[in-house]
Amino acid sequence: MNRVLAVAVIILAALSPLSVSAETGLKSLFQREQSTLGAMPNQQLKSFLTASRGKQGKAPSFSFTRDWLDAQPEPEGGDNWRCLSEALYFEARGETVKGQFAVAEVIMNRVKSGRYPDTLCGVIRQGTGKRYQCQFTFTCDGRAEVISEQEAFERVSKVARAVMDGYAGDLTNGATHYHTLAVKPSWASAYTPTTKIGEHIFYRQHYRTASSE
Repeated sequence: MNRVLAVAVIILAALSPLSVSAETGLKSLFQREQSTLGAMPNQQLKSFLTASRGKQGKAPSFSFTRDWLDAQPEPEGGDNWRCLSEALYFEARGETVKGQFAVAEVIMNRVKSGRYPDTLCGVIRQGTGKRYQCQFTFTCDGRAEVISEQEAFERVSKVARAVMDGYAGDLTNGATHYHTLAVKPSWASAYTPTTKIGEHIFYRQHYRTASSE
């Protein structure tokens, strides 16, 4: 039962007498709903409640601004959330909020494409066995991955959480690659440019990802 409808039924029950059978049925329905919610993992439950608030017009509006990001609660997540947060920190912490979302989207597009590992950590760590032959340079440049700017990390971790929860949509038109304006890698001429956001140009291979079909 829709949560709003369930609340309405309970209010009506308080205003008018019910038969014993109706009271029993309502109590049983409420108990089943509570049991279902209690069985959901914490993050899944949080996403469910966020979606419910959005349908009722109570969720905060989304925007690519630092004010919006700073207003979000401290995020939580497992290994994949941590991997994505670290990737955004080392790859895009100096970018605009929109630029950080775009970089995160590229990584998510790879996960969904079927042509790369099927987890965020798998995509980000792909090819780290040889120096400078990995997919994301920070994982194979030989330097220690030290997070020294905690405030910046807290912000990108919120971006990671928001992207994993489905915010923002398709910023990059299905991009699976990007590079900064300061370089022009050899592979760029073989791929289709899709957009420019901040200091990055985004590209799509000559196929569409699952997220943009």
